[in-house]
This record gives sequence, C-alpha cells and structure tokens, in this order.
Amino acid sequence: MYDRLKGFRDFYPEEMAPRREVIDTLESTATRYGFREISTPALERTQMYVDKSGEAIVEELYAFEDKGGREVSLTPELTPTVARMVVAKQQELSKPIKWCSTRPFWRFEQVQQGRFREFYQTNVDVFGSAEPEADAEILAFAADALADLGLTGDDFEFRVSHRDILSGLLAAFDADVDATAAIRAVDKRAKIEQAEYLGLLSDAGLSSEQAERFDDLVARGDLDEIAEFGGEDVRDAVENLRDVLAAAEDFGAREYCNVSLTTARGLDYYTGVVFECFDSTGEISRSVFGGGRYDDLIESFGGQPIPAVGVAPGLAPLSLLCQRAGVWPEEALTTDYYVLTVGDTRDVASRIARDLRASGNVVEVDVSDRSFGAQMGYADSVNAETVVIVGEQDLANDEVTVKDMSSGDQTTTPVEAFPGDRDAPTYDDVV
Repeated sequence: MYDRLKGFRDFYPEEMAPRREVIDTLESTATRYGFREISTPALERTQMYVDKSGEAIVEELYAFEDKGGREVSLTPELTPTVARMVVAKQQELSKPIKWCSTRPFWRFEQVQQGRFREFYQTNVDVFGSAEPEADAEILAFAADALADLGLTGDDFEFRVSHRDILSGLLAAFDADVDATAAIRAVDKRAKIEQAEYLGLLSDAGLSSEQAERFDDLVARGDLDEIAEFGGEDVRDAVENLRDVLAAAEDFGAREYCNVSLTTARGLDYYTGVVFECFDSTGEISRSVFGGGRYDDLIESFGGQPIPAVGVAPGLAPLSLLCQRAGVWPEEALTTDYYVLTVGDTRDVASRIARDLRASGNVVEVDVSDRSFGAQMGYADSVNAETVVIVGEQDLANDEVTVKDMSSGDQTTTPVEAFPGDRDAPTYDDVV
C-alpha cells in the first residue's frame, strides 16, 4: 500500500464536482472580460527562478536535473512563464495582451491550512497597459468572479496598496534603507509581533524612531499626510492609487476596495498597485488571494519594457472563503438519467441513452450486467434524477417506464416517442 505524498491531494468525484464548478465560474468570468486562455508547461529551467529571486529560491522548488542534463523545476508560479512567453513573441502580439489559465503549481514549503505543495490557481493578466483602467479591470474581474460564486461584499474585501508609496516613504527618511527588505517586513507585519516587525525595519536601515514613524504613516494610511511627508515620487504614487480607485468605481469594484498600505505582497517584482483579498469576517486570517502590477518583469527577462498587472485566485484558499460563507457547491454527484435494462434490451436502451446525451444530459447505463435491484441501487448512489426502465415486458407493449427518483412515482410512455424532441423529458413531462 502506497501513501500519498505530504502536501499533495487526491480528489474523488464528489470532491471534484464543486472544484470543477468553481474553476468553470472563474474562467467564464475571465472570458466575459476578453481574457484568452493559454496553456503552459509544467517544467521550466531552474535558472529562470534563480535570476528572478536569487539562489535561495531553489530550496523552495521541486528542482532536479533531467535526463538531458538540464537543471529544471516544476513551476512554482505562472508569472515568470508568461513573461517568457511575452518576450518570445512581443512584437507579434496585439496590445493589450489579456491571458488567463488554470493549472497546478508546485512549491516545497510548509503545509498549512489552505496551502499545499501542489496547488491550483486561475491566473489572469494584462500586458501592455500602464493605465489605471488595467488595474481596475483586474479588480473588477476578481470582484465579479467572487460574486458569480455567490459571495457578496459582506463576505470579502480587497485591501489595496501601492509599492511605490512604500518605497517612496522609505526614501524620504534620512537613512540608508534597504527598501526591498523593509517592504518584505511590511508584508510580514500582520503575522509577527510588533517588536519583531520594528526590528526588521531597523535591520533594513531605519532607526527605531524612524521605524515607528514609518509604521505609523502606513498603518493610518492618510494619503494626504503621506503625500505631504514624501517627495514627488510618493505624490505621483498616491495620485496613481487614487486614479485606480476612481476607475474601479466606474468598473463596479470600488465598494470592495479599502486602502491598506500595510498590504505589501511578498514578491519583489511588484512595482505599483497591489492588493489582497481577505475574508471580511476575519474567520480566515490569511489572505485568500492577491495580485498587482509588475511593470519591470518583462524587461528583466530580456524583452522590451512593457507594463503588466494580474491576479491569481487559488482554489484551496478560495474554497475556505466559499465554505465559510456557505456558497461552496455541494459535494455530490449529479446524474440526469439512469437507463436501466431488464433482459435483452441493449439496443433500445442504448438508443435512448444516445438521444438523451445528444440533448446534453448526463446519462449512465448498466455496463456490468447487474440485476434490477443492483441497478436501482447504483442509480440512487449516483443521484440519478430519473430512471428510464427498458424491460422486455415493457417493450412487448411498445413502452418504457419512467421513474422519478425523488418521489418514487413512475409511469409508462411509448418507446418510439421517448425522448422525442424534448431536451429533458422527466417524469413530470410524460405523465
């Protein structure tokens, strides 16, 4: 008997049904916004992640040498891959480039609630527009996708920030500050003790007094005060954040957005507006998903400068939010019809099953030569709404029996008229 690997999960049919429904909802929302589906490889060269994040990232990857002697890794995220793809055909692609995909990723990290070593995300990105409308469209897509899942503004909020505000504030202090380290500290603020957080800011180059002043500014989030305290870069970033929020108002997403400058996003490649989605009730303490702008990444991959912004809802944390809000789809099988055979009736039963399937119904037939009782038990186990009994005695009368599984009622109908031109001729349609 083999054990499943830690951090990897099996999904049986009852569990896959709601996952598929959620994936389909996310993807259909993206399609309505004009995002086009792409498919990407499971393996990339390890060096791509080292160049982006440093040698230490290898410890978090499923990295190995393949049979051709190449150092490769299972993809831990999509952004570097899509950046590579944009660079490869940058001159041929019409701008803006709007792509989406749902696929698994792999990271060798500590397993915890809502976080696994293999996980699934729907990635949605816009390349080629630096306008606030691009950021707002990403926010609007995310809000609409959550609404399509049955969530409301009482269930979630977007905490919106701006990386250039944070870096500009740090530069405004009379200190030699490692802005990258300081912003990483801000990203950890809610997860560690205040003293440890201030210590990380001090380690990044701020004095104790400066660290407290910086934290006070970002915690209160008064954009007017921040614009006055910072220099021109900060004022420009504040104006950009306000422009994005104004566009989000027109796009229908502003009601979900709260300015939260303590939201920083941990990845170093973010450059402008960033945001994270949180459970409004606080029952789920960690962010559900996040996104933001990464205008420098394409250039760092060898392409021409091109702005970009995106978001990546993950299925595992999103399922926690949906379950908490009571909108996670039911974990149950659904079957429209079970065509039950009694005796030598396979030809007629198969014809009925084909006709029902041609109308888009989920239909099962017996493939195990089971008894009447065993077939009825199986039909009940797959939650068949209607059973069509094709028996030798019924066919002698040119009839089939239609049974409603919820009520137990049944009736007969002429075999040649069933199912006819009706898409879903259930019991109520034939009585």
